[in-house]
Amino acid sequence: MDNNSNMKKSKRRFGKVLFYFALFLATYYLIFLYFTNIRLPEVEANPLDTLKRIKTGENSYKIANDYLQKNNFGLWEIYLSGSPYEIGLAEGKLTKELIEIQEEAFVEQINNLVPSKDYLKLLKHGIAWFNRNLDEDIPLEYQKEIYGVSKSVSNEYNYIANPYERMLNYHAAHDIGHALQDLALVGCTSFGLNLNQPDSNLIIGRNFDFHINKKFSKNKVVAFVKPEKGNNFMYVTWASMIGVVSGMNDQGLTVTLNAAKSDIPYKSATPISILAREILQYASNIDEAIEIAKKRNTFVSEQLLIGSAYDNTAIVIEKSPSKMGIFKSDSNYIVSSNHFQSETFVNDENNIKYMKQSASVYREKRCKQLIHQADTFDVQTAVNILRDKNGLNGEEIGIGNEKAMCQMISHHAVVFMPERLKVWVSAPPFQLGNFVCYDLNEIFKSNIIQYDSSLTIEKDTFLLGDSFSNYMIYKDLYNAFEEVVEEKKMVANYDDLLYDLIRLNPEYYRSYLLASDYFVTVRDTADAIKYLEIALTKEFENTVIKKEAIDKLNKLKEAQNDSGN
Repeated sequence: MDNNSNMKKSKRRFGKVLFYFALFLATYYLIFLYFTNIRLPEVEANPLDTLKRIKTGENSYKIANDYLQKNNFGLWEIYLSGSPYEIGLAEGKLTKELIEIQEEAFVEQINNLVPSKDYLKLLKHGIAWFNRNLDEDIPLEYQKEIYGVSKSVSNEYNYIANPYERMLNYHAAHDIGHALQDLALVGCTSFGLNLNQPDSNLIIGRNFDFHINKKFSKNKVVAFVKPEKGNNFMYVTWASMIGVVSGMNDQGLTVTLNAAKSDIPYKSATPISILAREILQYASNIDEAIEIAKKRNTFVSEQLLIGSAYDNTAIVIEKSPSKMGIFKSDSNYIVSSNHFQSETFVNDENNIKYMKQSASVYREKRCKQLIHQADTFDVQTAVNILRDKNGLNGEEIGIGNEKAMCQMISHHAVVFMPERLKVWVSAPPFQLGNFVCYDLNEIFKSNIIQYDSSLTIEKDTFLLGDSFSNYMIYKDLYNAFEEVVEEKKMVANYDDLLYDLIRLNPEYYRSYLLASDYFVTVRDTADAIKYLEIALTKEFENTVIKKEAIDKLNKLKEAQNDSGN
Protein backbone atom coordinates (compact mmCIF):
# COMPACT_ATOMS: atom_id res chain seq x y z
CA MET A 1 0.00 0.00 0.00
CA ASP A 2 2.80 2.40 0.91
CA ASN A 3 4.62 1.57 -2.31
CA ASN A 4 1.53 2.33 -4.39
CA SER A 5 1.03 5.58 -2.51
CA ASN A 6 4.65 6.60 -3.07
CA MET A 7 4.40 5.78 -6.78
CA LYS A 8 1.27 7.90 -7.12
CA LYS A 9 2.99 10.82 -5.33
CA SER A 10 6.03 10.44 -7.59
CA LYS A 11 3.84 10.47 -10.70
CA ARG A 12 2.05 13.57 -9.47
CA ARG A 13 5.36 15.29 -8.76
CA PHE A 14 6.69 14.26 -12.17
CA GLY A 15 3.47 15.50 -13.78
CA LYS A 16 3.85 18.84 -12.03
CA VAL A 17 7.50 19.11 -13.19
CA LEU A 18 6.44 18.39 -16.75
CA PHE A 19 3.60 20.89 -16.49
CA TYR A 20 5.83 23.68 -15.15
CA PHE A 21 8.55 22.85 -17.67
CA ALA A 22 6.03 23.02 -20.51
CA LEU A 23 4.67 26.26 -19.05
CA PHE A 24 8.22 27.65 -18.90
CA LEU A 25 8.90 26.72 -22.53
CA ALA A 26 5.60 28.21 -23.68
CA THR A 27 6.24 31.40 -21.70
CA TYR A 28 9.81 31.64 -23.02
CA TYR A 29 8.57 31.13 -26.57
CA LEU A 30 5.89 33.80 -26.21
CA ILE A 31 8.42 36.25 -24.72
CA PHE A 32 10.84 35.43 -27.54
CA LEU A 33 8.12 36.02 -30.15
CA TYR A 34 7.11 39.27 -28.44
CA PHE A 35 10.62 40.70 -28.43
CA THR A 36 11.63 39.40 -31.87
CA ASN A 37 8.39 40.24 -33.65
CA ILE A 38 9.09 42.84 -36.32
CA ARG A 39 6.12 45.08 -36.92
CA LEU A 40 4.95 45.84 -40.45
CA PRO A 41 5.09 49.53 -41.35
CA GLU A 42 1.72 51.19 -41.76
CA VAL A 43 0.99 52.06 -45.40
CA GLU A 44 -2.07 53.38 -47.16
CA ALA A 45 -3.75 51.37 -49.89
CA ASN A 46 -2.28 52.21 -53.29
CA PRO A 47 -3.44 51.57 -56.87
CA LEU A 48 -0.12 49.80 -57.46
CA ASP A 49 -1.17 47.13 -54.94
CA THR A 50 -3.46 45.53 -57.52
CA LEU A 51 -1.79 46.70 -60.72
CA LYS A 52 0.05 44.05 -62.73
CA ARG A 53 3.16 44.60 -64.75
CA ILE A 54 3.02 44.49 -68.54
CA LYS A 55 5.57 42.69 -70.68
CA THR A 56 6.71 45.17 -73.32
CA GLY A 57 9.33 43.03 -75.06
CA GLU A 58 11.98 40.42 -74.47
CA ASN A 59 13.47 41.08 -71.02
CA SER A 60 11.45 44.29 -70.57
CA TYR A 61 8.46 45.08 -68.32
CA LYS A 62 6.44 48.14 -67.36
CA ILE A 63 4.14 49.05 -64.47
CA ALA A 64 2.57 52.53 -64.23
CA ASN A 65 5.46 54.96 -64.91
CA ASP A 66 8.23 52.53 -63.96
CA TYR A 67 9.99 49.90 -66.03
CA LEU A 68 12.70 47.26 -66.20
CA GLN A 69 14.81 46.37 -69.25
CA LYS A 70 17.97 44.46 -70.09
CA ASN A 71 20.50 46.19 -72.32
CA ASN A 72 22.78 44.74 -74.98
CA PHE A 73 25.65 44.36 -72.51
CA GLY A 74 23.67 42.16 -70.11
CA LEU A 75 22.94 44.86 -67.51
CA TRP A 76 19.42 45.16 -66.11
CA GLU A 77 18.22 48.77 -66.00
CA ILE A 78 15.32 49.84 -63.79
CA TYR A 79 13.52 53.17 -63.47
CA LEU A 80 11.55 53.79 -60.26
CA SER A 81 9.58 56.78 -59.00
CA GLY A 82 7.07 57.89 -56.39
CA SER A 83 6.59 57.39 -52.68
CA PRO A 84 8.73 54.86 -50.75
CA TYR A 85 5.93 52.27 -50.77
CA GLU A 86 5.27 52.84 -54.50
CA ILE A 87 8.95 52.47 -55.34
CA GLY A 88 9.07 49.21 -53.39
CA LEU A 89 5.89 47.83 -54.95
CA ALA A 90 7.10 48.64 -58.46
CA GLU A 91 10.55 47.17 -57.89
CA GLY A 92 9.12 43.98 -56.42
CA LYS A 93 6.69 43.42 -59.27
CA LEU A 94 9.20 44.30 -61.99
CA THR A 95 12.05 42.18 -60.62
CA LYS A 96 10.05 39.28 -59.14
CA GLU A 97 11.98 36.55 -61.00
CA LEU A 98 15.33 38.23 -60.34
CA ILE A 99 14.53 38.40 -56.62
CA GLU A 100 13.85 34.66 -56.64
CA ILE A 101 17.25 34.02 -58.25
CA GLN A 102 19.03 36.26 -55.72
CA GLU A 103 17.31 34.70 -52.72
CA GLU A 104 17.91 31.18 -53.99
CA ALA A 105 21.60 31.99 -54.41
CA PHE A 106 21.78 33.55 -50.96
CA VAL A 107 20.03 30.69 -49.18
CA GLU A 108 22.09 28.16 -51.15
CA GLN A 109 25.27 29.77 -49.86
CA ILE A 110 23.96 29.79 -46.29
CA ASN A 111 23.23 26.07 -46.59
CA ASN A 112 26.74 25.48 -47.94
CA LEU A 113 28.30 27.37 -45.05
CA VAL A 114 25.98 25.88 -42.43
CA PRO A 115 24.95 22.40 -43.64
CA SER A 116 23.46 21.37 -40.28
CA LYS A 117 19.68 21.98 -40.15
CA ASP A 118 19.73 22.03 -36.35
CA TYR A 119 22.44 24.68 -36.33
CA LEU A 120 20.54 26.64 -38.98
CA LYS A 121 17.50 26.70 -36.71
CA LEU A 122 19.66 27.91 -33.83
CA LEU A 123 21.24 30.51 -36.11
CA LYS A 124 17.82 31.63 -37.29
CA HIS A 125 16.66 32.30 -33.72
CA GLY A 126 19.99 33.93 -32.85
CA ILE A 127 19.75 36.34 -35.76
CA ALA A 128 16.10 37.03 -34.95
CA TRP A 129 17.13 38.03 -31.42
CA PHE A 130 20.14 39.99 -32.65
CA ASN A 131 17.98 41.92 -35.15
CA ARG A 132 14.97 42.30 -32.84
CA ASN A 133 15.16 46.11 -33.07
CA LEU A 134 16.13 46.28 -36.74
CA ASP A 135 12.84 47.87 -37.72
CA GLU A 136 13.66 50.74 -35.36
CA ASP A 137 17.17 51.11 -36.82
CA ILE A 138 15.94 51.56 -40.39
CA PRO A 139 14.19 54.86 -41.24
CA LEU A 140 10.45 54.43 -41.75
CA GLU A 141 10.51 55.41 -45.43
CA TYR A 142 12.97 52.59 -46.18
CA GLN A 143 10.89 50.15 -44.14
CA LYS A 144 7.95 51.03 -46.37
CA GLU A 145 10.04 50.55 -49.50
CA ILE A 146 11.30 47.17 -48.31
CA TYR A 147 7.76 46.20 -47.38
CA GLY A 148 6.62 47.11 -50.90
CA VAL A 149 9.32 44.87 -52.38
CA SER A 150 8.45 42.03 -49.99
CA LYS A 151 4.89 41.80 -51.31
CA SER A 152 6.28 40.21 -54.49
CA VAL A 153 8.67 37.86 -52.69
CA SER A 154 8.19 34.09 -52.78
CA ASN A 155 6.84 32.19 -49.78
CA GLU A 156 9.27 29.33 -50.45
CA TYR A 157 11.60 30.41 -47.66
CA ASN A 158 8.99 31.23 -45.03
CA TYR A 159 10.65 28.63 -42.79
CA ILE A 160 13.36 31.26 -42.35
CA ALA A 161 10.95 34.15 -41.78
CA ASN A 162 8.08 35.88 -43.54
CA PRO A 163 8.97 37.84 -46.74
CA TYR A 164 9.17 41.25 -45.03
CA GLU A 165 11.38 40.02 -42.19
CA ARG A 166 13.64 38.21 -44.68
CA MET A 167 14.05 41.28 -46.87
CA LEU A 168 14.74 43.41 -43.81
CA ASN A 169 17.31 40.95 -42.48
CA TYR A 170 19.03 40.56 -45.85
CA HIS A 171 19.89 44.26 -45.68
CA ALA A 172 21.73 43.55 -42.42
CA ALA A 173 23.29 40.31 -43.71
CA HIS A 174 26.33 42.08 -45.13
CA ASP A 175 27.00 43.76 -41.79
CA ILE A 176 26.58 40.54 -39.77
CA GLY A 177 28.72 38.47 -42.12
CA HIS A 178 31.39 41.16 -42.22
CA ALA A 179 31.54 41.40 -38.44
CA LEU A 180 31.52 37.67 -37.71
CA GLN A 181 33.64 36.29 -40.53
CA ASP A 182 35.18 39.24 -42.39
CA LEU A 183 33.60 37.78 -45.53
CA ALA A 184 31.21 40.40 -46.73
CA LEU A 185 33.34 42.83 -48.66
CA VAL A 186 36.50 40.90 -49.29
CA GLY A 187 38.78 43.64 -50.52
CA CYS A 188 36.98 46.60 -52.10
CA THR A 189 39.00 49.57 -53.28
CA SER A 190 37.86 53.11 -54.11
CA PHE A 191 39.83 56.12 -55.27
CA GLY A 192 39.37 59.70 -56.39
CA LEU A 193 41.39 61.55 -59.03
CA ASN A 194 41.74 65.28 -59.87
CA LEU A 195 40.86 66.44 -56.36
CA ASN A 196 40.63 70.25 -56.05
CA GLN A 197 41.70 70.73 -59.68
CA PRO A 198 39.60 73.55 -61.20
CA ASP A 199 40.72 72.76 -64.74
CA SER A 200 40.06 68.98 -64.55
CA ASN A 201 37.05 66.77 -63.89
CA LEU A 202 36.82 64.95 -60.58
CA ILE A 203 36.81 61.18 -61.19
CA ILE A 204 35.82 58.46 -58.70
CA GLY A 205 36.55 54.77 -59.34
CA ARG A 206 35.63 51.69 -57.35
CA ASN A 207 35.69 47.89 -57.37
CA PHE A 208 32.91 46.26 -55.37
CA ASP A 209 34.52 42.93 -54.50
CA PHE A 210 31.56 41.05 -53.10
CA HIS A 211 31.06 37.42 -54.06
CA ILE A 212 28.53 34.90 -52.82
CA ASN A 213 28.40 32.56 -55.80
CA LYS A 214 28.09 32.73 -59.59
CA LYS A 215 24.30 32.79 -59.46
CA PHE A 216 24.20 35.79 -57.12
CA SER A 217 26.48 37.92 -59.31
CA LYS A 218 24.80 37.03 -62.59
CA ASN A 219 22.14 39.78 -62.66
CA LYS A 220 23.50 43.26 -62.00
CA VAL A 221 20.88 45.99 -61.76
CA VAL A 222 21.52 49.66 -62.58
CA ALA A 223 18.75 51.56 -60.80
CA PHE A 224 17.59 55.13 -61.47
CA VAL A 225 15.29 56.45 -58.75
CA LYS A 226 13.14 59.59 -58.68
CA PRO A 227 11.76 59.65 -55.09
CA GLU A 228 9.05 62.04 -53.93
CA LYS A 229 11.52 63.50 -51.41
CA GLY A 230 15.23 64.21 -51.74
CA ASN A 231 17.61 63.88 -54.66
CA ASN A 232 17.17 61.79 -57.77
CA PHE A 233 19.90 59.17 -57.82
CA MET A 234 21.32 56.06 -59.44
CA TYR A 235 23.00 53.07 -57.86
CA VAL A 236 24.35 49.67 -58.89
CA THR A 237 22.65 46.86 -57.02
CA TRP A 238 20.84 43.53 -57.23
CA ALA A 239 17.12 42.78 -57.15
CA SER A 240 15.45 43.54 -53.77
CA MET A 241 18.44 45.52 -52.43
CA ILE A 242 17.36 49.09 -51.69
CA GLY A 243 20.55 49.90 -49.75
CA VAL A 244 23.44 51.52 -51.61
CA VAL A 245 27.00 50.29 -52.06
CA SER A 246 27.89 52.37 -55.15
CA GLY A 247 25.86 55.35 -56.33
CA MET A 248 25.61 58.98 -57.45
CA ASN A 249 22.83 61.56 -57.13
CA ASP A 250 21.79 64.39 -59.44
CA GLN A 251 23.75 66.87 -57.30
CA GLY A 252 26.98 65.15 -58.28
CA LEU A 253 27.51 63.48 -54.90
CA THR A 254 28.87 59.92 -54.97
CA VAL A 255 28.94 57.24 -52.26
CA THR A 256 30.95 54.01 -52.27
CA LEU A 257 31.36 51.56 -49.36
CA ASN A 258 34.50 49.73 -48.26
CA ALA A 259 34.62 47.37 -45.29
CA ALA A 260 37.10 47.78 -42.44
CA LYS A 261 38.06 45.55 -39.50
CA SER A 262 35.30 45.46 -36.92
CA ASP A 263 34.52 44.21 -33.42
CA ILE A 264 31.84 41.55 -33.07
CA PRO A 265 28.56 43.44 -32.49
CA TYR A 266 26.07 42.45 -29.81
CA LYS A 267 22.99 44.21 -31.15
CA SER A 268 21.80 45.57 -34.45
CA ALA A 269 22.02 49.16 -35.62
CA THR A 270 21.49 50.89 -38.95
CA PRO A 271 22.78 48.70 -41.82
CA ILE A 272 25.63 50.54 -43.51
CA SER A 273 24.02 50.31 -46.97
CA ILE A 274 20.91 52.06 -45.59
CA LEU A 275 23.09 54.88 -44.24
CA ALA A 276 24.74 55.16 -47.68
CA ARG A 277 21.28 55.30 -49.28
CA GLU A 278 20.20 58.09 -46.94
CA ILE A 279 23.32 60.10 -47.75
CA LEU A 280 22.78 59.65 -51.48
CA GLN A 281 19.13 60.67 -51.27
CA TYR A 282 19.47 63.64 -48.92
CA ALA A 283 23.01 65.07 -49.16
CA SER A 284 24.18 67.55 -51.79
CA ASN A 285 27.71 68.11 -50.51
CA ILE A 286 30.33 66.66 -48.19
CA ASP A 287 29.24 68.59 -45.07
CA GLU A 288 25.67 67.31 -45.42
CA ALA A 289 26.94 63.75 -45.93
CA ILE A 290 29.00 64.01 -42.73
CA GLU A 291 26.02 65.30 -40.73
CA ILE A 292 23.83 62.39 -41.86
CA ALA A 293 26.60 59.89 -41.02
CA LYS A 294 26.96 61.39 -37.53
CA LYS A 295 23.32 60.83 -36.60
CA ARG A 296 23.24 57.11 -37.38
CA ASN A 297 24.74 54.31 -35.30
CA THR A 298 26.17 51.42 -37.32
CA PHE A 299 27.20 48.03 -36.00
CA VAL A 300 30.20 47.35 -38.21
CA SER A 301 33.27 49.36 -39.17
CA GLU A 302 33.03 50.81 -42.64
CA GLN A 303 34.43 53.49 -44.91
CA LEU A 304 32.30 55.70 -47.11
CA LEU A 305 34.24 57.46 -49.85
CA ILE A 306 32.23 60.59 -50.68
CA GLY A 307 32.90 62.43 -53.93
CA SER A 308 31.30 65.84 -54.46
CA ALA A 309 30.92 68.02 -57.55
CA TYR A 310 29.95 70.93 -55.27
CA ASP A 311 33.19 70.64 -53.27
CA ASN A 312 35.29 69.43 -56.23
CA THR A 313 36.95 66.88 -54.00
CA ALA A 314 36.50 63.55 -52.19
CA ILE A 315 36.90 62.49 -48.56
CA VAL A 316 36.49 59.26 -46.62
CA ILE A 317 34.06 58.99 -43.71
CA GLU A 318 35.45 56.29 -41.40
CA LYS A 319 32.79 54.91 -39.10
CA SER A 320 32.87 52.25 -36.39
CA PRO A 321 30.18 51.36 -33.84
CA SER A 322 31.87 53.63 -31.29
CA LYS A 323 33.48 56.52 -33.19
CA MET A 324 33.78 58.34 -36.50
CA GLY A 325 36.70 59.95 -38.30
CA ILE A 326 37.24 61.92 -41.50
CA PHE A 327 40.19 61.27 -43.79
CA LYS A 328 41.22 63.99 -46.26
CA SER A 329 44.05 63.74 -48.74
CA ASP A 330 46.73 66.40 -49.06
CA SER A 331 47.31 65.34 -52.68
CA ASN A 332 45.26 65.54 -55.88
CA TYR A 333 44.10 61.96 -55.36
CA ILE A 334 42.69 59.83 -52.55
CA VAL A 335 42.70 56.04 -52.06
CA SER A 336 40.55 53.93 -49.75
CA SER A 337 41.03 50.18 -49.38
CA ASN A 338 40.03 48.35 -46.17
CA HIS A 339 41.84 50.07 -43.33
CA PHE A 340 41.26 53.38 -41.57
CA GLN A 341 43.62 56.31 -42.21
CA SER A 342 42.27 59.19 -40.10
CA GLU A 343 43.72 60.45 -36.83
CA THR A 344 40.64 59.13 -35.02
CA PHE A 345 41.76 55.53 -35.61
CA VAL A 346 45.54 55.97 -35.49
CA ASN A 347 45.76 54.00 -32.21
CA ASP A 348 42.88 51.62 -32.87
CA GLU A 349 44.13 48.09 -32.09
CA ASN A 350 41.82 46.36 -34.56
CA ASN A 351 42.91 48.67 -37.34
CA ILE A 352 46.63 48.39 -36.56
CA LYS A 353 46.43 44.60 -36.46
CA TYR A 354 44.44 44.45 -39.69
CA MET A 355 46.92 46.71 -41.48
CA LYS A 356 49.75 44.36 -40.53
CA GLN A 357 47.94 41.13 -41.40
CA SER A 358 45.76 41.83 -44.41
CA ALA A 359 46.18 42.71 -48.09
CA SER A 360 44.72 46.19 -47.57
CA VAL A 361 47.92 48.26 -47.23
CA TYR A 362 49.60 46.41 -50.11
CA ARG A 363 46.60 47.03 -52.41
CA GLU A 364 46.49 50.68 -51.39
CA LYS A 365 50.17 51.02 -52.33
CA ARG A 366 49.55 49.33 -55.68
CA CYS A 367 46.64 51.67 -56.40
CA LYS A 368 48.79 54.72 -55.60
CA GLN A 369 51.60 53.30 -57.74
CA LEU A 370 49.25 52.98 -60.72
CA ILE A 371 48.00 56.54 -60.17
CA HIS A 372 51.58 57.86 -60.14
CA GLN A 373 52.37 55.98 -63.36
CA ALA A 374 49.38 57.44 -65.24
CA ASP A 375 50.10 60.14 -67.82
CA THR A 376 46.62 61.62 -67.55
CA PHE A 377 43.68 61.25 -65.18
CA ASP A 378 40.61 60.34 -67.22
CA VAL A 379 37.92 57.63 -67.27
CA GLN A 380 40.12 55.21 -69.21
CA THR A 381 42.87 55.65 -66.62
CA ALA A 382 40.42 54.81 -63.84
CA VAL A 383 39.19 51.72 -65.68
CA ASN A 384 42.77 50.55 -66.29
CA ILE A 385 43.52 50.88 -62.57
CA LEU A 386 40.39 48.92 -61.62
CA ARG A 387 41.36 46.10 -64.01
CA ASP A 388 45.01 45.75 -62.92
CA LYS A 389 45.82 42.15 -61.95
CA ASN A 390 49.44 42.53 -60.86
CA GLY A 391 51.23 43.31 -57.65
CA LEU A 392 53.66 46.08 -56.76
CA ASN A 393 55.98 47.07 -59.61
CA GLY A 394 53.93 44.95 -61.99
CA GLU A 395 54.99 41.69 -60.35
CA GLU A 396 52.87 38.66 -61.21
CA ILE A 397 51.29 37.49 -57.96
CA GLY A 398 48.71 35.08 -59.35
CA ILE A 399 45.36 35.85 -60.94
CA GLY A 400 42.76 36.32 -58.22
CA ASN A 401 45.18 37.44 -55.50
CA GLU A 402 43.49 39.75 -53.00
CA LYS A 403 46.48 42.08 -53.11
CA ALA A 404 45.66 43.01 -56.70
CA MET A 405 43.16 45.67 -57.70
CA CYS A 406 41.31 43.16 -59.88
CA GLN A 407 40.66 40.02 -57.81
CA MET A 408 38.26 38.41 -60.31
CA ILE A 409 35.36 38.47 -57.84
CA SER A 410 33.83 41.92 -58.35
CA HIS A 411 30.07 42.13 -58.40
CA HIS A 412 30.60 45.39 -60.27
CA ALA A 413 32.98 48.26 -60.87
CA VAL A 414 32.00 51.86 -61.50
CA VAL A 415 33.59 55.13 -62.54
CA PHE A 416 31.85 58.42 -61.72
CA MET A 417 32.39 61.87 -63.23
CA PRO A 418 30.35 63.91 -60.69
CA GLU A 419 30.57 67.34 -62.31
CA ARG A 420 29.16 66.00 -65.57
CA LEU A 421 26.74 63.60 -63.85
CA LYS A 422 28.08 60.69 -65.88
CA VAL A 423 28.67 57.16 -64.63
CA TRP A 424 30.30 54.15 -66.26
CA VAL A 425 29.15 50.71 -65.04
CA SER A 426 31.01 47.49 -65.79
CA ALA A 427 29.22 44.82 -67.79
CA PRO A 428 29.95 41.16 -66.95
CA PRO A 429 32.21 39.44 -66.23
CA PHE A 430 33.50 41.19 -63.11
CA GLN A 431 35.13 44.52 -64.13
CA LEU A 432 36.39 43.05 -67.40
CA GLY A 433 33.40 43.72 -69.66
CA ASN A 434 32.56 47.00 -71.39
CA PHE A 435 32.04 50.01 -69.14
CA VAL A 436 28.64 51.42 -70.13
CA CYS A 437 28.07 55.18 -69.76
CA TYR A 438 24.88 56.76 -68.41
CA ASP A 439 24.13 60.49 -68.24
CA LEU A 440 21.96 61.34 -65.21
CA ASN A 441 21.02 64.72 -66.68
CA GLU A 442 19.46 63.13 -69.74
CA ILE A 443 17.85 60.20 -67.94
CA PHE A 444 16.08 62.21 -65.23
CA LYS A 445 15.05 64.89 -67.73
CA SER A 446 13.47 62.40 -70.16
CA ASN A 447 12.63 59.57 -67.73
CA ILE A 448 14.19 57.27 -70.33
CA ILE A 449 17.20 55.07 -69.53
CA GLN A 450 19.53 55.14 -72.51
CA TYR A 451 23.27 54.55 -72.32
CA ASP A 452 25.65 56.66 -74.41
CA SER A 453 27.21 54.19 -76.87
CA SER A 454 29.77 56.77 -78.04
CA LEU A 455 31.37 56.78 -74.56
CA THR A 456 31.50 53.00 -73.99
CA ILE A 457 34.86 51.78 -72.69
CA GLU A 458 36.03 48.64 -74.48
CA LYS A 459 36.23 45.29 -72.71
CA ASP A 460 39.52 44.20 -71.16
CA THR A 461 41.98 42.55 -73.54
CA PHE A 462 42.19 39.76 -70.93
CA LEU A 463 38.88 38.53 -72.41
CA LEU A 464 40.11 38.41 -75.99
CA GLY A 465 42.59 35.52 -75.87
CA ASP A 466 42.72 32.31 -73.83
CA SER A 467 43.62 34.03 -70.56
CA PHE A 468 40.10 34.40 -69.20
CA SER A 469 38.86 30.95 -70.28
CA ASN A 470 42.00 29.41 -68.79
CA TYR A 471 41.35 31.19 -65.51
CA MET A 472 37.76 29.95 -65.38
CA ILE A 473 39.01 26.40 -66.05
CA TYR A 474 41.49 26.93 -63.23
CA LYS A 475 38.69 28.03 -60.84
CA ASP A 476 36.60 24.94 -61.65
CA LEU A 477 39.63 22.70 -61.30
CA TYR A 478 40.59 24.32 -58.00
CA ASN A 479 37.07 23.87 -56.60
CA ALA A 480 36.96 20.23 -57.73
CA PHE A 481 40.37 19.49 -56.23
CA GLU A 482 39.42 21.27 -53.01
CA GLU A 483 36.44 18.93 -52.72
CA VAL A 484 38.74 15.95 -53.24
CA VAL A 485 40.96 17.16 -50.39
CA GLU A 486 38.01 17.84 -48.05
CA GLU A 487 36.62 14.35 -48.64
CA LYS A 488 40.12 12.85 -48.34
CA LYS A 489 39.90 11.00 -51.61
CA MET A 490 42.74 9.58 -53.65
CA VAL A 491 42.63 10.50 -57.35
CA ALA A 492 44.12 8.18 -59.95
CA ASN A 493 45.21 10.93 -62.35
CA TYR A 494 46.18 13.43 -59.65
CA ASP A 495 49.48 14.26 -61.35
CA ASP A 496 47.71 15.49 -64.50
CA LEU A 497 45.23 17.49 -62.46
CA LEU A 498 47.96 19.09 -60.36
CA TYR A 499 49.96 19.89 -63.47
CA ASP A 500 46.99 21.73 -64.99
CA LEU A 501 46.11 23.42 -61.71
CA ILE A 502 49.57 24.94 -61.41
CA ARG A 503 50.12 25.55 -65.13
CA LEU A 504 46.94 27.62 -65.39
CA ASN A 505 47.85 29.97 -62.51
CA PRO A 506 51.54 29.37 -61.73
CA GLU A 507 52.18 32.45 -59.54
CA TYR A 508 49.25 31.98 -57.18
CA TYR A 509 50.28 30.51 -53.84
CA ARG A 510 46.93 28.85 -53.18
CA SER A 511 47.49 26.30 -55.97
CA TYR A 512 50.58 25.00 -54.19
CA LEU A 513 48.90 25.02 -50.77
CA LEU A 514 46.08 22.92 -52.15
CA ALA A 515 48.56 20.51 -53.75
CA SER A 516 50.33 20.18 -50.41
CA ASP A 517 47.04 19.51 -48.62
CA TYR A 518 46.28 16.73 -51.09
CA PHE A 519 49.57 15.01 -50.41
CA VAL A 520 49.00 15.29 -46.68
CA THR A 521 45.68 13.42 -47.08
CA VAL A 522 47.37 10.61 -49.05
CA ARG A 523 50.26 10.53 -46.55
CA ASP A 524 52.93 11.62 -49.02
CA THR A 525 54.96 13.85 -46.70
CA ALA A 526 57.81 14.49 -49.13
CA ASP A 527 55.55 15.97 -51.82
CA ALA A 528 53.50 17.83 -49.22
CA ILE A 529 56.71 19.53 -48.06
CA LYS A 530 57.81 20.19 -51.64
CA TYR A 531 54.66 22.09 -52.59
CA LEU A 532 54.54 24.01 -49.31
CA GLU A 533 58.07 25.22 -49.89
CA ILE A 534 57.14 26.42 -53.39
CA ALA A 535 54.03 28.14 -52.01
CA LEU A 536 56.19 30.08 -49.57
CA THR A 537 58.13 31.62 -52.46
CA LYS A 538 54.91 33.25 -53.74
CA GLU A 539 53.04 36.39 -52.62
CA PHE A 540 50.63 35.49 -49.81
CA GLU A 541 47.46 37.54 -49.33
CA ASN A 542 47.86 37.86 -45.58
CA THR A 543 50.32 37.06 -42.84
CA VAL A 544 47.95 34.72 -40.95
CA ILE A 545 47.73 32.25 -43.85
CA LYS A 546 51.49 32.47 -44.37
CA LYS A 547 52.21 31.73 -40.70
CA GLU A 548 49.86 28.73 -40.86
CA ALA A 549 51.77 27.47 -43.90
CA ILE A 550 55.11 27.88 -42.14
CA ASP A 551 53.85 26.08 -39.03
CA LYS A 552 52.47 23.26 -41.16
CA LEU A 553 55.78 22.95 -42.99
CA ASN A 554 57.72 22.73 -39.73
CA LYS A 555 55.40 20.00 -38.41
CA LEU A 556 55.70 18.02 -41.64
CA LYS A 557 59.48 18.23 -41.49
CA GLU A 558 59.47 17.11 -37.86
CA ALA A 559 57.23 14.17 -38.76
CA GLN A 560 59.51 13.29 -41.66
CA ASN A 561 62.57 13.37 -39.41
CA ASP A 562 60.83 11.24 -36.77
CA SER A 563 59.83 8.63 -39.33
CA GLY A 564 63.38 8.65 -40.71
CA ASN A 565 64.76 7.91 -37.28
